[in-house]
Amino acid sequence: MKKITVFIILLCSILSLEGFAQNEKKERVPLKHGAHQIGKRTDAAMQRWREYGLGQFIHWGVYAIPGGQWNGKTSGGAAEWFRSSGLITNEEYDNLYKQFNPADFDAVRWAKQAKQMGAKYVIFTTKHHDGFCMWPSKYTDYTIANTPYKKDIVKQIVDAYAAEGIDVYLYFSIIDWSHTGYVSGGNINSPEIKKAFQAGEREIFNPFKTKEQEKKYEDFKSFTRNQLLELLDNYPTIKGLWFDGSWDVAWVKNAPWVDSVGLELRAKHPGLIIGSRFRSDEYGNRHVDANGDLIDDYDQRFERNLPNNLAEVNDNDWDCVMTIPENQWGYHRDWTLTYVKTAYDLIEMTLQANSLDGNFVINFGPDGKGNMRPEENRIAKSVGDWMAKYGEAVYGAHHSILEKQDWGISTQKGDEIYLAVFNKPMSNILKVKVPRAKTRGNVYVIENATFLSTGKSATINDGGRNKAGAIFYDIPIPAELQNSGEAFVIKVKLKEVPQGEKGAYQQAIT
Repeated sequence: MKKITVFIILLCSILSLEGFAQNEKKERVPLKHGAHQIGKRTDAAMQRWREYGLGQFIHWGVYAIPGGQWNGKTSGGAAEWFRSSGLITNEEYDNLYKQFNPADFDAVRWAKQAKQMGAKYVIFTTKHHDGFCMWPSKYTDYTIANTPYKKDIVKQIVDAYAAEGIDVYLYFSIIDWSHTGYVSGGNINSPEIKKAFQAGEREIFNPFKTKEQEKKYEDFKSFTRNQLLELLDNYPTIKGLWFDGSWDVAWVKNAPWVDSVGLELRAKHPGLIIGSRFRSDEYGNRHVDANGDLIDDYDQRFERNLPNNLAEVNDNDWDCVMTIPENQWGYHRDWTLTYVKTAYDLIEMTLQANSLDGNFVINFGPDGKGNMRPEENRIAKSVGDWMAKYGEAVYGAHHSILEKQDWGISTQKGDEIYLAVFNKPMSNILKVKVPRAKTRGNVYVIENATFLSTGKSATINDGGRNKAGAIFYDIPIPAELQNSGEAFVIKVKLKEVPQGEKGAYQQAIT
């Protein structure tokens, strides 16, 4: 009897804890400025975005003139941050625009190169943290209009890329070192600052030292809003805005105002796509709000970093923007400072991103004359040559039902699965593990397989089973691919059949 009583008490305790956990899970933080939509957008514009597969980023501005070097000294930092490198005075940097005359710049040439590379969208820097505008903004004199070059670079980019069928997104930094009203309040990602914000103690980190400074920041806010609206007015065909610098505490402290600007931009440009780097909720949470919901349209946290598995992306749309050198976005004269990725590396990253339902974006940093560096040209061509043969495995292809396997990466489109082989087996026989079928008593078989580069059908052999009963198929790799040195793709079609059907393994029903 005593044992029964103890059991009942224990059972009641477990049920109480489960009920408490469920209530805790359901309890949400009331937010005015968190996510305005729960779950993915389902409109045509966003569906087009998630089918891109591969994009191009271009970081270009007056920082391309020094290219990370000044008076014989080289900065080991990011070239686009050169104003803060300590190698150049602010006055010297702020007058570089008077030399900016990229006579070799040809937007049409760039757009054709992006097309050949296989890019479906481009993100272009309208202004970086230095505040220099690559368009003739009427709200500041610090623009392309007052350089020897004079012509609107943003318009040329928008027009040239649109002519090639490539969608355009505009990068905009909310940090602006050139504006007298701009104030930096520190980085919201700092643990100390983050903790204070979440505890409601935001005034501890007030970035404004005087009332006059606070008033000037109001001018900066109006200036920023005006420039964003101006970009939408000037370039109405763009598909979205890509923001930077929103980690700044002064910006985060103005979360209600930032939210109102975002809503205004969306009202002005229906279908506008904005990533998770624009704003925070009222507690300083960026990318995802206090309830764990994605802020705005897609997750931008994977900068120069790919997720390891599907769970990490939390069923959100996302993209990864990637430099070719380890950490150089703008043009740096010296690429020997860091590891430089190869075309092979970038192709593999592209497949990995798409296999986890994301897009991959490769960055380029043109020099002060308007030329892509030769190494970038070679990489773009190599990526493009590969995409011309195997792009079917990228565009519109997403996570596949196959588990990760040692030979490479798989993506899927409908009932067709693409096997991208980056690690060719020494045996020259690809062993493919297929999953359990959805229907009890059925198994998956590979109905047919084709080598994308040649269009030739592949031989499919039974590859045996392991101790757990998993089914394998063997696909011999033809001689022309055995020593090609490049990753290749096999398109296979799986078919679900009863386990007793001819060609299917006699797998025990468990």
